[in-house]
Amino acid sequence: MMVNPKAAQIRSIRMKNIGGRPVLVPTSQESATHSRSYSIQLALAFAAIYLVWGSTYLAIRYAVETIPPLVTAGIRHSIAGSIMLAWAWARGYRPTRAHWIGGSIVGALFFFVGHGSLHWAEQYVGSGLAALLLATEPMFILVLAWSMGQQKISRLSALGLGLGALGVAVLTGAELTVKGSSILALMAVLMGSFAWSAGVVISPKLKLPSDALGRTALPTICGALMLLAAAGLTGEFHATHWATISLKSLLGLAYLIIFGSVIAFTAYTWLLQRCPPALVATHTYANPVVAVFLGWLLASEPLTVRVLLASVAILGAIVLIRKGERTTAQDAAQKTVQPAAVRAAAEARSVEECA
Repeated sequence: MMVNPKAAQIRSIRMKNIGGRPVLVPTSQESATHSRSYSIQLALAFAAIYLVWGSTYLAIRYAVETIPPLVTAGIRHSIAGSIMLAWAWARGYRPTRAHWIGGSIVGALFFFVGHGSLHWAEQYVGSGLAALLLATEPMFILVLAWSMGQQKISRLSALGLGLGALGVAVLTGAELTVKGSSILALMAVLMGSFAWSAGVVISPKLKLPSDALGRTALPTICGALMLLAAAGLTGEFHATHWATISLKSLLGLAYLIIFGSVIAFTAYTWLLQRCPPALVATHTYANPVVAVFLGWLLASEPLTVRVLLASVAILGAIVLIRKGERTTAQDAAQKTVQPAAVRAAAEARSVEECA
C-alpha cells in the first residue's frame, strides 16, 4: 500500500488550543526525538566546560615546556579569537568603537593578566595546584561585588570565604620553604584569579556586544594583542627556538586553541542562553578535580594529603558561597514585591550579564 507523503506529514501534526488559539504542534513522537537530541547537545556542552576546561591546565603545562608562556598565550588567543570573530562576522555582527573599548578592558583582565600569569606560573607549579588556586575566583568575585555595593555577604558566604582562605593557606604554606620562583608562581596564579574576577564584576558596566560570539571574540583578540606585545617587549620572541619546539608542546597549543578556547567557550555561551547561570557555573567545582586527577595520572604530579585537604576546603568554600548567594537573593526577592513583567525583565538582565 502506497503512503501519501503529504498525508503522513499532516498526521504528524495535531491541533492544540494554546492561549485560546488553535496552534499546530508536532506529535509526541517528533517531540520525543527533538527532546533526545536536545538532551545530547546539553550533555556534550556540559562535558566541554567540565572536562575540556579542566584538562586545559595540563595542556598549558605541556605547551610552555618548549614555548615561552606569553608567546603560547598570545598565539592561542589570537588564533581562537580570530576564528570566533570571523564566525560572528559571517552571522552579521559588526563591532563598534564602544565594543572595542569594552573588549580591551575585559581582555586585559581576563587574558593579559589572568591567562598570562597562569601560563607563566605553570613553568614552576603543577597544573592541578594552579587549577585549585584559580578556583578562588568565586571568592574574589564575592568580595569585589561587596566592596562595590553590588552584593551582601551572608553568613554562609562569610563561612565560605574563611574556608577558602584556609584552603589557599594549606596549599601555599608548604611552598614558603621551597625556591622563590615557586612561591612567586603561586602568587601569580592568585593575581590572575583576582584579575579574572574583576573582569566578571565590571563587565556588566561596559558596552560589550550582545552577540554571544562577538562578546567572547573581542576580549580574546584584545587580550591576545597585549600578550603578543608583552612577549616582544620581554624578549620572548627572540628567545623562542622554533626548531626545538617539541611535538608535545605543539599538540598542547593546538588543544588549547581548538578545544580550550573555540569549542569550550562556544559551549559556555550556548549554555548560558539555555540554562540558569548558577547551573552553568558548576564547572568551577569540576575543573579543579579534573585538573588534579589528570596531573596525577598523566604528569606524575603529587597527590598528597595536603592537596586533598586543600581541594576539599576550596571546593567546600565554593559550595557555601553559592548557597549564600542564593539565600541573599531569595531574601531580597521576599522584601521587594515586583510585578511579574518587572521581575521577568530583571531575570533577563541577570542572564545577559552572566553571559
